[in-house]
Amino acid sequence: MNHKILFAMAASFLVLAGCGQQAEDTGQEGDYAEYERTGMELPASTTSDEAREQYMAGWADLEVGRFNAANKHFASAGATDPAFAMAHMMTAWTSASTEGFANNLTRAGENAAGATRGEQLLIESFQKGFAGDPAGQVAAQQELTALHPDSARAWLFLGNSHGNLNNAAEARAAYRKAIEMEHSLVAAHVQLGNSYLFGDPKDYDQAEAHILQAVGLAPYEPLPHDTLGDVHRAQGNLQAAYGNYTKAAELAPEQGSPLQQRGHVNSFLGNYDAARADYTRSAELEDARGTNNGPFFLVFRAYVSLHEGNPDAAISELREIAAGADASGMEGADDLQINALTNVVQIATQYGIAEAGKAGITDVAALIRQQADDVGTDQFRSAQEANISYLEGMLAARMGDAEGAAASAAAFEKHVAANTNPNKLERMHEILGMSAYHQEDYAAAVEHLSAGDHLNNMSTKYFLALANDSAGNGDEAQRLLSELAVWNFNGPGYAMIRGDVLARVASD
Repeated sequence: MNHKILFAMAASFLVLAGCGQQAEDTGQEGDYAEYERTGMELPASTTSDEAREQYMAGWADLEVGRFNAANKHFASAGATDPAFAMAHMMTAWTSASTEGFANNLTRAGENAAGATRGEQLLIESFQKGFAGDPAGQVAAQQELTALHPDSARAWLFLGNSHGNLNNAAEARAAYRKAIEMEHSLVAAHVQLGNSYLFGDPKDYDQAEAHILQAVGLAPYEPLPHDTLGDVHRAQGNLQAAYGNYTKAAELAPEQGSPLQQRGHVNSFLGNYDAARADYTRSAELEDARGTNNGPFFLVFRAYVSLHEGNPDAAISELREIAAGADASGMEGADDLQINALTNVVQIATQYGIAEAGKAGITDVAALIRQQADDVGTDQFRSAQEANISYLEGMLAARMGDAEGAAASAAAFEKHVAANTNPNKLERMHEILGMSAYHQEDYAAAVEHLSAGDHLNNMSTKYFLALANDSAGNGDEAQRLLSELAVWNFNGPGYAMIRGDVLARVASD
């Protein structure tokens, strides 16, 4: 899983203040005195001093993005005091697998009765989010801010929940409230910066200002420099981003993530051998320090073949990653297989490779359904079935099977019916929009793709641009293509279309 996404999610649970310099996995203590102050607002209920110490050490690591070390501390706190609900909650939140998240979230819920109302609300909010009730998650965290109105961290939690719903204005207001209360809270600056970087409306100057605040507050931590690299990528300054990621790598030479990030820059610069070398080394470093991040980083290495225009090579490499995960016994092996095989389906769909797409869906559906059985909740099962319907519908649309696409769209709508996310039908519209596009009904394609996630899904934005162009909306098409041309963030969908986007913009 992408570390930037993890930090965005984990930041919603920050109860520690301060970012003392601390090496990964050294056990060096952070500034716990400040925790005691914030603990009066968001207490951690345990009768064990040892468990509390481990819990606080977990926050000291988590607040600056050291997820592996944080997870070890939280798990130790939960083992020392099995009734410590928030220790289990945070072990879930920093887990390296879906199974680990689900199991520890269950343990947190089982022990929540002995916790304070604030802790219960935090646990309830993530239970609701996992159950497909993001509106309920927001409501629980709004109650948290009412209960602890002077807590910067409570506002940070609420900001993240709004951000997950693309409520940028509400998210930014909450982050600013957190910063107003505690200007030194690094995570609030990072989250506000990320909101301006990825949310709409975007404002790269604001993003840079807040990430520079984070760098100033924690200059010896790699994460702020890494995030500054993201800002420079968004601004189109790839050489500066390369330098930021190199700086992050120098600050944390044992971590692979900065080199993984630098691999993206090399991919966009056309330095394909250097990109593969960065991804390979990033995986080696993660393997050496005992995380499961390495194989996920190798998925990005497969994208290099997409940038080179060789989808067959990418599919082959992703298939090898999935097969290796099956034999590895690593934690999260099913997550890695699902990730790699979903990428296979996306690539096969884009290029119209029907046989590879159908085989990929068969394989990934079996894994997804097994994972749903392991988790054992109706809500998770419905979400997974929706994912399968989406993949089936997109492939049917690409192959010109309008009837099959419509059936998959209807199935998707049924599976998400109980979800409270107001954006829950975006992917249904993407199926219908892609079907209309390949049926050459460009007006319908524009209508449906406009209702899809074209703000965050670059492939959807690309086809929306093409549909607008074919529908006679040339100015809107060029506007969308111009935005795509400077995106500079990696993913299978964008890796497949970037070359064509740049060519179309250059020829305009």
